[in-house]
Amino acid sequence: MAVLRSAFIALSHNRPLRRFVERSRLCSRLSSRFIAGMTLEDAMRVAAAVNREGISVTLDSLGESVTSEIEAHRAAEVYYQLLDAIAARKLDANISVKLTQMGLEQSPRLAEAIAAGLAQRAHAYGNFVRIDMEDSALTQVTLDIVRRLHARADLRGSIGVVIQAYLYRSEADIEQLLADGIRVRLCKGAYKEPPEVAFPRKADVDKNFVHLSGKLLDSHVYHGIATHDENMIAAAKAFAKEHGIDSSRFEFQMLYGIRRDLQRKLVQDGYRVRVYVPFGPEWYPYVMRRMAERPANVIFLARNFFR
Repeated sequence: MAVLRSAFIALSHNRPLRRFVERSRLCSRLSSRFIAGMTLEDAMRVAAAVNREGISVTLDSLGESVTSEIEAHRAAEVYYQLLDAIAARKLDANISVKLTQMGLEQSPRLAEAIAAGLAQRAHAYGNFVRIDMEDSALTQVTLDIVRRLHARADLRGSIGVVIQAYLYRSEADIEQLLADGIRVRLCKGAYKEPPEVAFPRKADVDKNFVHLSGKLLDSHVYHGIATHDENMIAAAKAFAKEHGIDSSRFEFQMLYGIRRDLQRKLVQDGYRVRVYVPFGPEWYPYVMRRMAERPANVIFLARNFFR
């Protein structure tokens, strides 16, 4: 399992293979299990369909690590269009943004300014921006930016962040975020990290995920518990029941195309569910990380390939 995960994460960084795959019509068709499509209209269509099942959405325009300020502003413009379209069509949706796509590696100040602009637009609509977490080298700068933006009176409540349970530092980070009143999406983590900064064993990641879920659920802030693992979901549900936490105070979050049966079952049982819906032509690294996370996804794609 660990070897397979490492292989797919390594493939996610293979630029020649990425160029070939993203230009392949066959591969694009196979990726449609996890990707809404290539365009904003595709994203709107899928978001509306997911909403009709009683499920909320967060939209992600795929792309990472831009190389210029022009590219960063171009990427941001897609998110402005998303926020406008969500409001115009009255969708139950918000947006998820990677700061490297907003120029973080060129200039943290640039990325912060762009994120602030998006949060202002979201605030005007009564909407919300989630800042995605990337590899551990960017954890601190990402948290610093989110905390500064949330501290602004005009943005308070309009911006949140992701915390990854496989990092040793995550408990301390969550305590600080809770003290600030910042909304958190808790996930396990999908990047290859050294054992110096992250739990190498899945059992330890799972244990930390359950522990951190309890901290979030027991707070006064609305959070997202992001997992497809039924054991993790059962633990969160049990904690909420034991502590008298109403299901309206949190939501489960899952990825588009993965465990749709479980998504629907949670809604039927009275829980809030939000699906992470990515779209856009730069889908290859995202799909490779989904393969790394869950071998069943590899089997699914293989079956469809041979069909």
